[in-house]
Amino acid sequence: MSDAAASDSELLRRTHAALASDVSLIASEFLAGFQAVERIDRPAVSIFGSARIAEGSATYETARTTARLFAEAGLAVVTGGGPGVMEAANRGAKEGGGLSVGFNIVLPHEQGLNAYCDIGLTFEHFYARKTMFVKASEGFVIFPGGFGTMDELFEALTLIQTGKIGSFPVVLVGSDYWEEMLDWVRGEMLADGLVSADDLALLRLTDEPAEAVEWIVTMIEQRGQEGST
Repeated sequence: MSDAAASDSELLRRTHAALASDVSLIASEFLAGFQAVERIDRPAVSIFGSARIAEGSATYETARTTARLFAEAGLAVVTGGGPGVMEAANRGAKEGGGLSVGFNIVLPHEQGLNAYCDIGLTFEHFYARKTMFVKASEGFVIFPGGFGTMDELFEALTLIQTGKIGSFPVVLVGSDYWEEMLDWVRGEMLADGLVSADDLALLRLTDEPAEAVEWIVTMIEQRGQEGST
């Protein structure tokens, strides 16, 4: 078991009297995260996807291109800092002359900080790390991935839906991967009244990097204009 997994499981078993030092450590991790976010000197977008996507694959190259276009449009790119889609996005951001950020996590496998991060920070606790993605970003771009990617997607949608954070664009890239999930959401959740059409409007599906970038940049500009009036 990794140190992070051990620390989280031990935290759940601790008595109340033993929690003071744990709370202090968690607070220090949040502080370090907020300080890292403060170093991001421009609007940013978070890009998520599987750590298991191989370099040179279609998904890897699409993520790399998408991040490069974001960088060329003046946005920083934030990822989980690991391999796969995360590496591709950080790499593309640097190739586009942009700011590349990685918020890594200690895991038992897969997850070392990739070599393309200008700002890199490794967390032990998922909840501190996930807060930084939301704190740093003006939008999310989600590539194919596993449980962790789904977690990021649905947490973002939940926070937006419930008004805990402002509404911001969420783009799914890869129709072959995402369309069946969206069909299920429409056919089950929407049909049963468990979500609304407005909830589904939070999502945009595309296969084109330029379309993902254009939509998020446009939404950011619109929010800026609304905030200035």
